[in-house]
Amino acid sequence: MFYDRSKIFVKAGDGGAGAVSFRREKYVPLGGPNGGDGGRGGDIILEADEGLRTLVDFRYRSHYKAERGEHGKGKDQHGKGAEDLILRIPAGTIIKDEITGEILADLTKHGQRFTVAKGGRGGRGNARFMSNLNKGPTVAEKGEPGEELWILLELKLLADVGLVGFPNVGKSTLISRVSAAQPKIADYHFTTLVPNLGVVAIDDQSFVMADIPGIIEGAHTGAGLGHEFLRHIERTRLLLHILDISGSEGRDPIADFKTINEELKLYSPVLAERPMIVVPNKIDLNNAQENLALLKEEIMDKFEIFPISAVTGEGIEKLLHRVTGILPEVPPLEFTASPDVHRMVEAHRGERFSIEKEGDVYLVKGKEVEKHAAMSYLDTDGGLRRFQNILKAMGVEQALRDNGVHEGDKVMIGKLELEWTEGG
Repeated sequence: MFYDRSKIFVKAGDGGAGAVSFRREKYVPLGGPNGGDGGRGGDIILEADEGLRTLVDFRYRSHYKAERGEHGKGKDQHGKGAEDLILRIPAGTIIKDEITGEILADLTKHGQRFTVAKGGRGGRGNARFMSNLNKGPTVAEKGEPGEELWILLELKLLADVGLVGFPNVGKSTLISRVSAAQPKIADYHFTTLVPNLGVVAIDDQSFVMADIPGIIEGAHTGAGLGHEFLRHIERTRLLLHILDISGSEGRDPIADFKTINEELKLYSPVLAERPMIVVPNKIDLNNAQENLALLKEEIMDKFEIFPISAVTGEGIEKLLHRVTGILPEVPPLEFTASPDVHRMVEAHRGERFSIEKEGDVYLVKGKEVEKHAAMSYLDTDGGLRRFQNILKAMGVEQALRDNGVHEGDKVMIGKLELEWTEGG
């Protein structure tokens, strides 16, 4: 099964919690704090694998979560960091943020990696909070939550040679004859509904050929399955334009040639500039020679022409030798795995938090304040005082008063629900 798009949810591991602990030894009545830090949560990493050709694995499982870090312990024992979760995807896969549509990475080479969600750092144990003013702190931190998001995976096949043309012109027959690919072949339109890849070997040389399903007029606007098919051509270095030169279905091969080229140009001007060889197929049928003469007159010296019969094999070897001669001269396509190439960043300092009111509940939103809320222990006096001081220092406390908060009102900060009391 061929799947070239998938939507998955990824959640990196939370950091482990820091410990609250004190030395308890004989003859040491006032032992100091010795709570260790929590371990780091596992990252979620995407890795390109040239051995994969489809995103089918993600069809049956859409949620992925990395392990959390170990909690800290007494005697200054720090928690162990969690293992990263590595998801293998086909080379040629673009990773997008599902909400914004932003391209996060473009993995095109085997072994290339991208950390799509970072694990949370471990919370600090109470040994970290000892000071000259507080020799026995009862304060520690919970682990930082790991990043989470929905992402879109979009595969664009990587191939040296792409076969383009109208449906039923013989693309699948050709790739089945020159490689081990076994596409479905029949005498009706759209037999091929998904791209097929085959490795073609000739004279100690080899290249990857992609059989792209038939393009129709209007494909650049999405007509038929236009966008689904056209995007797989973007990453082929050389195009073989296959024509039914016999006009066996009452079609005009010259008009077809112009239509397909126009669709490529309208979809992507860069794609229209890709090197192309014109391959008139079915030269063993009636009217083929007459139409071939008209095609040569129309094209003149703009493109090389290699007539073939995919059924009988006539002309195929000559075509393949020409392909192996051209490919070394075609520069490799340049891709980037750097998100910065795709992003436009406006540098400005936004507000640290915002406050909204829904019914009787005040919602405090903001990455920084929500992180503090998630990492704070509120079941100890020391932890509660520390969190209150953070809210005061950030200006959250005064902002809530300015927004009319009263005694007993509910305040939500991330997933933390609080009841407002005057004096903090």
